[in-house]
Amino acid sequence: MDQVILSGIIVMNILILGSGGREHAIASSISSFIKESAYEHLFIAPGNGGTKQVGTNLPLNILDFDAVKNTVLEYEIGFIIVGPEEPLCRGIVDFFRSDDQLKNVLILGPDASGARLEGSKEFAKEFMFRNDIPTAKYRSFTNANSFELKAYMATHPLPIVIKADGLAAGKGVSICDSRSQAEEFVESLWSHQKLGKAADTIVIEEFLKGREVSVFVLTDGSEYVLLPNAKDYKRRSEKDQGPNTGGMGAVSPVPFMNDDIEKKIVERIIKPTIKGLNKENIQYRGILFIGLMISNESDPYV
Repeated sequence: MDQVILSGIIVMNILILGSGGREHAIASSISSFIKESAYEHLFIAPGNGGTKQVGTNLPLNILDFDAVKNTVLEYEIGFIIVGPEEPLCRGIVDFFRSDDQLKNVLILGPDASGARLEGSKEFAKEFMFRNDIPTAKYRSFTNANSFELKAYMATHPLPIVIKADGLAAGKGVSICDSRSQAEEFVESLWSHQKLGKAADTIVIEEFLKGREVSVFVLTDGSEYVLLPNAKDYKRRSEKDQGPNTGGMGAVSPVPFMNDDIEKKIVERIIKPTIKGLNKENIQYRGILFIGLMISNESDPYV
């Protein structure tokens, strides 16, 4: 496996999977570390115009795991960073671990069982309730019990938070201020298949008031490192109005975060999450993204 030693540290060939701003940021950081040898050792698939400036882009369908395997073998990749959620949810880590030619390649990302925390909102809510992690009350419904859903929404306090269960690129959530708006959103998901199978199950959540913050945790499944926090702005229009998007901007670090809030996040959410993963035999190696609402000025809820 091709390696180079820079300042006493071994650098192996690295492959970043993805094509977004996230992958560009990761590639930029890595490239600044390995500097002049970046183009020899850093590959991004498929990448974008930004990643092209700091490494070598490879035309590759990252959901075609056999194609990813061939690329890893051809370029003697020693370490893979998986940017997007979809390949993780489809089991790319499991694919690598079960292949004799790939099982020794380092890969940053959870296996399919761990990726369900992102890939299924219903699973994530169930996990949190099982492990006493503070989160909004919820109920989930499928099209088969649509009448029950309508009856539930008819008496649910406003606003109503409606979420597609599966991956929806940040567009699967609607905060509905009226019952008619809620019914229209459900119809768009089920009757018009706006998000396809991602909305086969719908989660109705209690609306939480507060300030949002995103927390990122790098973990090997037992130990963890808390990464810098951020606050993103998802709604399309000014003053937090309009539909959710994949993100309209972000700020980091978050101005209102303090030691008290961070301590509560660690004790009430991060530690119980790591403990719950171990208790449920979920091997999670990668980054946990935790979207939080800080209520009552200092109480975090997922």
